Amino acid sequence: MGIIVWLVVGGICGWLASLIMRTDAQQGILLNIVVGIVGAFIAGLIFGGGINDAITIETFLYSLLGAVVLLAIVNLIRRGSVR
Repeated sequence: MGIIVWLVVGGICGWLASLIMRTDAQQGILLNIVVGIVGAFIAGLIFGGGINDAITIETFLYSLLGAVVLLAIVNLIRRGSVR
């Protein structure tokens, strides 16, 4: 059950991050999920969260922030500038 929650929350975080960074038209649902999950991992490293932490508003916002940072890094590498 936990993996399904990860996929759903990762998809939502990735989708919201892609809307914030204006890359939604370039990505599909699968890439949104990957960005959300990797963003959550990055946020866990930065803010000290664990993989077994409960999903709260705080951890959701940290995951969203991590996904936005990830998309900013990808945009920087791809285009040479952050949008």
